[in-house]
Amino acid sequence: MTSKKASLAIVCAIAVGLSTYATTAQVKTIVPPLVTNAKPVAIERIKVHGESLEGNLEGESVDRDVIVFLPPSYSKEKGRRYPVVYALHGYSIGAEQWTHEILVPQTIEGGFALGSKEFIVVLPDSKTIYNGSMYSSSTTTGDFEKFISHDLVAYIDAHYRTMPRRESRGLVGHSMGGYGASRIGMKHPDIFAALYIMSPCCLSPMGGNAALNETDKEHAIAYEKKVGAATSPTELAAQLPGFGAAQLATAAAWAPNPKNPPLYFDLPTKDGVPQPDIQAKFAANSPLVFIDQYIGNLKQYRAISIDVGDQDRLRVDAAKLHVVLDNYGIANSFEIYPGTHTSAVADRFQNHVMLFFSKNLSF
Repeated sequence: MTSKKASLAIVCAIAVGLSTYATTAQVKTIVPPLVTNAKPVAIERIKVHGESLEGNLEGESVDRDVIVFLPPSYSKEKGRRYPVVYALHGYSIGAEQWTHEILVPQTIEGGFALGSKEFIVVLPDSKTIYNGSMYSSSTTTGDFEKFISHDLVAYIDAHYRTMPRRESRGLVGHSMGGYGASRIGMKHPDIFAALYIMSPCCLSPMGGNAALNETDKEHAIAYEKKVGAATSPTELAAQLPGFGAAQLATAAAWAPNPKNPPLYFDLPTKDGVPQPDIQAKFAANSPLVFIDQYIGNLKQYRAISIDVGDQDRLRVDAAKLHVVLDNYGIANSFEIYPGTHTSAVADRFQNHVMLFFSKNLSF
């Protein structure tokens, strides 16, 4: 089944954005040249307990892997405190795999050597059984939105020499992480002061309530039967890897149903017929749909930056986000650079993300 056919079959083309990431996440990124005289950062791999994830119906771990990068001066200047940048990975990968994609610690060290002020960088792992939490609030997956904005921030402030105030915190994410940075950023200007949104997926709902043709209806029914026959999330995830799991990830995050065991979510079609009530739940989680509610919050940010590759189909929605911000008079920068969804992400992290937060956080 082609990705276009699949998206029609489930009538939820939001997941097309996730499939873009899933199919390109393994593409080797361009390696920025090593920066001479770059000083090494320290790396700590820790576990952070997510109180906000407790009791999730999907059985996701509430103790999450987190990778912390401490700047070169951290071990020497014992009385010094540092801003913190939280960096959110995309769909189908976790924090560890993303370190290879954005080539950290090399790009962090390179950013410092090129003039960025020193800060702590934190990579939390939000991968779920269906390959991505969508950084959303769901009784099925757990409240990953609150885990990032509250549990994780509180833990880092309690265990590291941070500057525990919003003016000294930044949030960045790529693809699903770009969605997460958009979503969490809009809702939590009390926690973060600068946003960098990289190639964000899932900004706008696509598809609709129109009846499917017979072929697509057959695909939708077949998919529903496979989902309905599953006896556990683990079994279903094994049967529907890749793009199929992306559909499950969005359903678990955006259409949770505690009365629908054993999977505890609803699909946007039933017997091949679009379900408007469920599709409305998906739409309600689209940043371009709910952004107007958070304009006051977005105006509180010191700086917002958006970037995307010119060969990335997510560039269309990224441009729409930029236009909305412009229409409301919210200062933001927007760049379409040469590249695919992942080819330039390491270069962008070193030469753009690092310097952006150096300029826009309080030190």
